[in-house]
Amino acid sequence: MAVATLASVAVTAPAGADEAARPAETITWGACTDPALINASAECGYLPVPLDYSRPRGEKIQLALSRVKHKTPEAQYQGVMLTNPGGPGGSGLLLATRGPRVPNHAGDAYDWVGFDPRGVGSSKPALSCIPNYMDYNRPEYVPTTRQLEKTWLQRSKSYADACAEKNSRALLENIKTTDTVQDMDSIRKALGAEQLNFYGYSYGTYLGQVYGTLFPQHVRRMVLDSTVDPRNVWYQANLNQDLAYDVNLNIWFGWVASHDDVYHLGKTQAAVKQVFDDQLTKLRAVPAGGFIGPDEFLDVFNQASYYQLRWTLLGDALAKFVNKGDWQTMKGLFESFGGRGDDNGYAVYLAVQCTDVKWPQSWQQWKHDNWRTYQKAPYFTWQNAWYNGPCLYWPAKPGKPVKVDGKKVPSVLMIGETLDAATPYEGSLEVRSRFPGARLIGEPGGTSHAITPRGNACVDNRIADYLATGALPDRKPGRTADVECAPLPLPVPPPAPAAPAAAALSRVPA
Repeated sequence: MAVATLASVAVTAPAGADEAARPAETITWGACTDPALINASAECGYLPVPLDYSRPRGEKIQLALSRVKHKTPEAQYQGVMLTNPGGPGGSGLLLATRGPRVPNHAGDAYDWVGFDPRGVGSSKPALSCIPNYMDYNRPEYVPTTRQLEKTWLQRSKSYADACAEKNSRALLENIKTTDTVQDMDSIRKALGAEQLNFYGYSYGTYLGQVYGTLFPQHVRRMVLDSTVDPRNVWYQANLNQDLAYDVNLNIWFGWVASHDDVYHLGKTQAAVKQVFDDQLTKLRAVPAGGFIGPDEFLDVFNQASYYQLRWTLLGDALAKFVNKGDWQTMKGLFESFGGRGDDNGYAVYLAVQCTDVKWPQSWQQWKHDNWRTYQKAPYFTWQNAWYNGPCLYWPAKPGKPVKVDGKKVPSVLMIGETLDAATPYEGSLEVRSRFPGARLIGEPGGTSHAITPRGNACVDNRIADYLATGALPDRKPGRTADVECAPLPLPVPPPAPAAPAAAALSRVPA
C-alpha cells in the first residue's frame, strides 16, 4: 500500500513551567492529500511528541495522523478508535477509513484515527537506509556455499551500517515498541480522551498488549486481529513463522491442483509442488527475463501463505509463468508487493525488532537454528533469516521487552485463524490466557492473516456487537477459543477461456 501523504499543517505546542501540569500537545487538523482519505472526509495533521520520553522537554518529532469523525449524534458517540496495521513499519493513515466496514453502522459512533508510527511514512523524520536493498539481482537466499553465506552477511552489515550513517542515532535508540506505546498515549491526551478504543492488526496486537500492560486505566475496548505471541519476540517468532509459511504454501499447492481445469499445473498437491520446485531450479540457473530469480519468485509466492484473497491472483501468475513463459506478470507482482525503491517500512521493521529485545549475536547460533528449521521449511526459512540479518549488526542498543500482563484490562475481543502463518495461533491462546477480560474468536482451518472485517458475518457481526455495546461471548474454561467461526470459503477462480481446438497447452521454460 502506498504511503499516504499529508498536507503540511500548523501544529501548536503549548508550553508550561511544570512538566507534570503541562497541557497535552495539540493537533491542528487540516486537509489530507491521499484520495482515499479525501473521499472519506478525513482530516490530517501532525502531533509533536518527545523523541526520548525520558527527556520530555528535549527534541521533538512529528507523528502524522488522520481522522474520520463519528457520524452519530453526540449522545451516541463512543470515543476515539485508534488503529495500527502492523509491521512494524506499516503506515496506518488509511485505517482511519475503516469504520464503514463494520456491519450495522457500529463503527459510525467512533472517531477513527490512523497514524504513522515514529519513523514511518509521513511522520517526521522517516527512516530510510538503502532504498533498493530488496531490488532485483540479489544473491540466492539459501546459502548453499560459503561465498553465498559471506555475501549475505556482508549485505546485512552494509544495511545496518547505512542505517547508522543516514539516520539520527537518537531516533534509532528510541523507536522501540515502548516508544510507540508512549506515542499512543500522547495521541490519547492530544485528542482529549480519558480512554482509548484500539483496533490492532498483527504487530499492532503487540502494541495493544503493551499499551494494556502499561496503561490499563486508559483502555476502553480493544480488538486484536492475528495476535503476536509475547513469549517469542522476535528471534523465535521468525523461526516459528518459517514453519507455518511452508505449511500454508503446501495448502495452496493443493488448492491449485483442485483447479487444474483452470491452471493446468497438475492434478495433485505433489504434482503442483514439483512444478513449483522445477521453476526454482531453472531460475537459479537463469533469471526469467533477467529479473525473476529464485528470490523474487519466493517473495511473490510468500503472499500465498498470508492471504487466501490473493490465491487466484497467484494461481493465474504461476500458470502464465509456467505455461506461457509470462515473466512480466510476475515482475509486476514483485514490484507491487515489495514496494520497489522504498525501504522505509523495512528500515522501521528492523529498527523496532532489533532493539525491542537483544537478538543472539552469534552467527553460529543463527546458522544452526535456520538450517535446522530449513529441514522442515525449505521455502521461506532463509528468506526470513536474511530479512532479519541486519539485527546481527544493528547500531542501536537493545532494550528488554515488557512483560505482558492484561489483568487490569477490562475487555478485549481477539480474532485468529488457526493456520495463520505470520502470527501463529498459539499466540492468540497465550495472550487470551494473560487477559482475563479477553474473548477469542477462532477460525479453524483458516490460513489468512489480519483481514477483519472482511465479509465473514460470523466474525464481523460479533465485532459490530462489541463495538456497539461492549458485548462479548461467554468465556470458556481452558486454553481455547471462546467462539468458533468457519473461515471465509476458499476462493474459486474464474473458468479458463476455451482454447482453440488445435492448441495444446505445454509448459515452456520460464
